[in-house]
Amino acid sequence: MKHYELTYLITPELPEEETRAFQEKIIASLQEEGGILTETGIISKKRLAYPIQKKIQAYLAVLTFQLNAEKMVNLEKKLKAESQILRYIIITKVPRKEKVLRIKKALPPPKEKKVELKEIEKKLEEILSDEK
Repeated sequence: MKHYELTYLITPELPEEETRAFQEKIIASLQEEGGILTETGIISKKRLAYPIQKKIQAYLAVLTFQLNAEKMVNLEKKLKAESQILRYIIITKVPRKEKVLRIKKALPPPKEKKVELKEIEKKLEEILSDEK
């Protein structure tokens, strides 16, 4: 199962109570496809940067979930069929632990310059002799 994040805009004509019910409907559609909900964001009303379908405000909602890639097509069809959704985007997320591992693998190992003991003693003698 892959990790995804669904961000969508809901029409502002819905009352605030109905937006929560609408989000539950989206979650139910996700679970019908065999998805596992991992996190839900708070639905908040936002002013849009530009009009979308002649609307200047919309409710913004975010869901993170796990779903088999084959089932994603069915979920997208359900989202497109919803007239209350102005826009949506689904992105693939990398779980936090995997991100850390990928970053560690991508970084080259630190280069260690080995210094011989004789060189350290010589430098110490120079420093101590300069102080006198």
